[in-house]
Amino acid sequence: MPAIGDIAPDFTLPRDGGAAITLSTLRPGKVVLYFYPKDDTPGCTLEAQDFSARLADFQAAGATVIGISKDSVKAHDKFCKKHGLQIVLASDEEGSTCEDYGVWVEKNMYGRTYMGIERTTFLIGGDGKIARVWPKVSVKGHADEVLDAVKAL
Repeated sequence: MPAIGDIAPDFTLPRDGGAAITLSTLRPGKVVLYFYPKDDTPGCTLEAQDFSARLADFQAAGATVIGISKDSVKAHDKFCKKHGLQIVLASDEEGSTCEDYGVWVEKNMYGRTYMGIERTTFLIGGDGKIARVWPKVSVKGHADEVLDAVKAL
């Protein structure tokens, strides 16, 4: 997992709506990059709704919010439409960006071991360096905490 002060690994991924997004083209703006396990599951829905509800505040603070999962663009489009999401959702179906950020990990639930995305958020400064990392995110209140960090950056 990249650490604070490291240059954030660049990527170009397809996003909701059919376009593509490239991290390095967003400089010198700040980027909130959050990885989540799966579209339309309870925790992931709440997290996306919380970031969407505060999107204007993130934009006013000079930040773009990008959610990344391994779901397809089609699934992202459906997820956005169903819940009125306003944030960018990027599709990492092949998992290379998840691996670059160290969030593709072995998980364990009910005694079953499997690979999955660990809910993690990165705050990337205008210089392209990672300013803050939130591993193993608990969704409740997370968007507000990240917004405070963006404003402080």
